[in-house]
Amino acid sequence: MNTDVLFTNGLAINAGATLMEVSVTENNVKRTQLLTEGFSGVWSISYKFSSNFSIDYTGNIYGPMRLPLLGENDPRDEYSPWFSIQNIQLSKKFNNSWEIYGGVKNLLNFTPASNSINSADNPFDDGVNTELNPERAFDPSYIYASNQGIRAFAGVRFTLF
Repeated sequence: MNTDVLFTNGLAINAGATLMEVSVTENNVKRTQLLTEGFSGVWSISYKFSSNFSIDYTGNIYGPMRLPLLGENDPRDEYSPWFSIQNIQLSKKFNNSWEIYGGVKNLLNFTPASNSINSADNPFDDGVNTELNPERAFDPSYIYASNQGIRAFAGVRFTLF
């Protein structure tokens, strides 16, 4: 589902949502597919103050996803939390060709749990018997979101045509 609303005063709103049930059935056992959220949403709100200055606020929201675990003793959660990545950008046009912009990405500073890359300090499993202790094996497959927290950006845009 998606909606797009444009106002004559320069405000534009776009919002959408997706609801899914994705599963895998093996031996008559139905399980939610790994790393697949049941709900996701997206939005953008833009406002043009004048023909040469604008602000954009965008975001995504994700529902819980089933995550891969390394056996019964894996201390990590089986499902990710709800999370949202939100961004804001200001833009200023100087003429038809030049524009500057800047903003902040990941306003809420969301990153996955610090233990989402299992045994990150031992990527080659040195000195670990992973057959006896699978929960001590190096495992980056649990990552469900970017590890980059809040960050600023700035840029210059030149348009040829």
